[in-house]
Amino acid sequence: MNELDRYSRQILFKPIGEKGQRKLLESSAAIVGMGALGTVIANHLVRSGVGYVRIIDRDLVELSNLQRQSLYDEEDASNHLPKVVAAEKKLRQINSTVKVDPVIADLNLDNAEELLSGFDVIVDGTDNFAARYLINDISVKFGIPWVYGGAVSSRGMFAVIVPGKTPCYRCLFPKVQTGLGETCDTIGVLSPITDIIGSFEAVEVLKLLVGAQHSPNLEQLDIWHQSFLQLDISGGQNPECPACVHRQFEFLDRSSEQQISYAVLCGRDTVQINPRKINAFSLEELAGKLKGSGKVIVNPFLLRFSPDEHVSMVFFKDGRVLVHGVDDITKARMYYSRYVGS
Repeated sequence: MNELDRYSRQILFKPIGEKGQRKLLESSAAIVGMGALGTVIANHLVRSGVGYVRIIDRDLVELSNLQRQSLYDEEDASNHLPKVVAAEKKLRQINSTVKVDPVIADLNLDNAEELLSGFDVIVDGTDNFAARYLINDISVKFGIPWVYGGAVSSRGMFAVIVPGKTPCYRCLFPKVQTGLGETCDTIGVLSPITDIIGSFEAVEVLKLLVGAQHSPNLEQLDIWHQSFLQLDISGGQNPECPACVHRQFEFLDRSSEQQISYAVLCGRDTVQINPRKINAFSLEELAGKLKGSGKVIVNPFLLRFSPDEHVSMVFFKDGRVLVHGVDDITKARMYYSRYVGS
């Protein structure tokens, strides 16, 4: 059988054709995050024949993931498999001719260059702002296009970032968001919106890889209220952007105030998380956000949140958080990202 036969229906689509398909087979993509968005993106890219796909995630499959994370099943959850391990197994069965490279890791400034440089495109399957600013720094520094996407509740958005041609993520979102955003674990999410946004991201990746014109817009939609908004961002570069204009890669700089610091507190089974640049926030508002996700106790000085019987998180007004019940920074970051959003 000809290697192109399995892609015959895609080849019949004239904007791709046989030439574009051969480009896909020779291309590489790195997907950061293998949750709801990442599983949709990886599924489409592997079925489409993108030759080398690296999938990066730090988390394990849980039963609550199955509502929206399409590559996993109950057996994966009961076996507590790392998401990338479970995903790689499924993807290999879908298309054994594509090289799927699973990486169990928390993307951070220590490993981002090693994990993401050298790829033709980077794809956002994450659920937090800090990772996106880090991806953006890698993108601009190495000239790698990337596709941004996010989904929560019934809302989603996506955009294509091409260094030297479009505004970067820092241009679009200049005020660095360091936490207290909405997340799927605090306000929920509908599976159709993650399917839709992940599919749009995958389409934009295919366009980039075959050399077609990508979307010039920041696309936003709400599937529950059926609202759609297109914002042309092609002229939106910030002339004073720290990243794409001044090439100051703060999220790759260990001395930058933008970084979040993490410290294991000796002998206390606790990790301290300290966002170095965060505005004071209301503990009462945070309590309202978290009350549906676990037990919340709040006083004028701090808020204690217990998402499960083993872990509790103590929030202070200055943004500092103590994660009790863990002695591993990666696990503490997972809880912080899940409930704080960064």
